[in-house]
Amino acid sequence: MLDPQLLRKSAATVAASLLDRGYVLDTAGYTELESRRKTLQQQVQELQNQRNTSAKSIGQAKARGEDIQPLLEKVKQLGEQLDAAESQFREVRDQQLAWHLDMPNIASDDVPVGEDESANQEIRRWGDIPSFDFQPLDHVALGERNGLMDAEAAAKLSGARFTVLRGGLSRLHRALAQFMLDTHTAEHGYTEVYLPYLVNANAMQGTGQLPKFGEDAFATTDEPPRYLVPTAEVPMTNLASDTIFDAEDLPLRMTSQTPCFRREAGSHGRDTRGMIRQHQFEKVELVQIVRPEASYRALDELTGHAEVILQRLGLAYRTVVLSTGDMGFSAAKTHDIEVWLPGQNAYREISSCSNCTDFQARRMQARWRNPESGKPELVHTLNGSGLAVGRTLIAVMENYQQADGSILIPDALRPYMGGADSL
Repeated sequence: MLDPQLLRKSAATVAASLLDRGYVLDTAGYTELESRRKTLQQQVQELQNQRNTSAKSIGQAKARGEDIQPLLEKVKQLGEQLDAAESQFREVRDQQLAWHLDMPNIASDDVPVGEDESANQEIRRWGDIPSFDFQPLDHVALGERNGLMDAEAAAKLSGARFTVLRGGLSRLHRALAQFMLDTHTAEHGYTEVYLPYLVNANAMQGTGQLPKFGEDAFATTDEPPRYLVPTAEVPMTNLASDTIFDAEDLPLRMTSQTPCFRREAGSHGRDTRGMIRQHQFEKVELVQIVRPEASYRALDELTGHAEVILQRLGLAYRTVVLSTGDMGFSAAKTHDIEVWLPGQNAYREISSCSNCTDFQARRMQARWRNPESGKPELVHTLNGSGLAVGRTLIAVMENYQQADGSILIPDALRPYMGGADSL
């Protein structure tokens, strides 16, 4: 959520920044609503003062033996007026809150301006794109050829956009997650956490999934509903909600492996074949809670931690900065890491690493006590995939495939595969 003070003081400037993100802010409407809020707030305060003064007068008049009935009537009228003014004030505040919750974060000044992914800027590449002396298959054909991937069985159980893995491929999927967690905890300083897979609406709102993206979430029939996590970012970042950290507690680095559940409401007809875009997938998530002045340095660090996984697996990738029109709702700046997939002859996203500045922290009231001021201030939050397990599995399958349809296992994963060198 954006700083309300910034909106009050510089609505036109904020509107110009949000326009780069494809969000049109009705500045006249917002200014009018803010003016009404101020007027009502003043009315409430004045009526409270008048009622308090009149209430005191009752005791004084009673002590003097005067008729207090007129004063009682006045206090009653003031109370009724106050109740009406407070009701209107709450209504305006609720309208403002709904407006604030609908606005995306403001992009960092160095983010490329553009409407979509065509404006993204590549910042580096790593690794060599493999060459084959045969026509490489995509992961679906490889999985079906080896009998290790079964979309039909998944459809029988759950419908479209699910996959059943079998045998060695299922173990390879598990090995990838274990390798990622071991690397991030042992080498990169993250603490592993095990998290609930169901969260409440407050947690979803805290990281920006609600109310704007409710249609993409799977909700239970409870009242109030709970939500299957769309990413471990939601429960893991919310561990910082309603908390004031001491300066020495930061930075806080956490990692977790969870399933992720998404309706993919806006992706009809896209990547319907295979494991690229599914309703359920596994991801190892990285989250950092940091001091504000350290957040952009932390973004580079976190991105590097995700890149290390691809380097250890020997998978070619490129890293890009997303444009204003391609970034996620809560992000101020995002690095996407795209791995090379021979089956598609293209780079495809395998991780998004974002600095959300104080956008999520304001929603969650996640703060730290600044030793210089002694006062609580908002932290900055960051998150990124380190990595999406299913897409990493796809990349290993396609990049390490052999002419006979077998799949070599990268050296880094062989200790997790009982020493096996291929599937």
